[in-house]
Amino acid sequence: MNSQDIWTFLSTQGADFGLKLLGALAAWVIGRWLIGFALRLMGTALRRGGKVDQTLANYLTSIISVVFNVILILAILDIFGVKTTSFAALLAGAGLAIGTAWGGLLTHFAAGVFMQVLRPYKVGDFVTVGGVTGTVKELGLFGTTLITPDNVVTIVGNNNVFSGSIQNFSTLPHRRVDCLAKVANSVDVVEAIARLRAAIAAIPNVATAPLPDIEILQFTPEGPLLCVRPYTYTDNYWQVYFDTHKAIVSTFGAAGYPVPETPVAHRTL
Repeated sequence: MNSQDIWTFLSTQGADFGLKLLGALAAWVIGRWLIGFALRLMGTALRRGGKVDQTLANYLTSIISVVFNVILILAILDIFGVKTTSFAALLAGAGLAIGTAWGGLLTHFAAGVFMQVLRPYKVGDFVTVGGVTGTVKELGLFGTTLITPDNVVTIVGNNNVFSGSIQNFSTLPHRRVDCLAKVANSVDVVEAIARLRAAIAAIPNVATAPLPDIEILQFTPEGPLLCVRPYTYTDNYWQVYFDTHKAIVSTFGAAGYPVPETPVAHRTL
């Protein structure tokens, strides 16, 4: 296209194209504002009703957001004279490429629908899904958003979640905290267990039912290895975990127990 063609286009259709461009920009800005307003209004209504939990509310909001944005894009294309029938024909012509690109997304979408029905977890639950452990922030159209314990936002595809094992640590009221403690062979193990029982019971947020498990797990050359397993609510897991280790160190130190030492192997010359 030479300069003469450009000038001809601007002189004959430039004003019309400019008006269409301004109209499209105005439609996009106003449309996005209206979509945001409608989504906020819907979210407020769902929360106020109290009959729809946060997980399902976020999922419905995501679906409606996608639908509204698609309608807005089609409306903007119509401003430029691209009719929806022409748009559909264009999609049909590129059906194979689009189908391949969207195939994976559709499987994630379908898995998300099934998860909304089966409800293996909800927003706020602490779970392990798709090999990732964290707190559920959002169950979206195509993926589940988790906040990992080291405060990293991680998105796991819904199909990866649904096709693998799901561990929900928030479903049951208590979790078991697994810790280990080793005593030297010279230590009275029954006395050590009794001291630990009293120390573990004094830790804040340790459940009284079921009682902590403190038993001999196995015997090692250095001395008996004890399993120390208190129970607590999921929200207090790490606090109890770290306090249990502190209690083991302070209890054995106060009792004057020697540190278990690895026996020295004797070599024959």
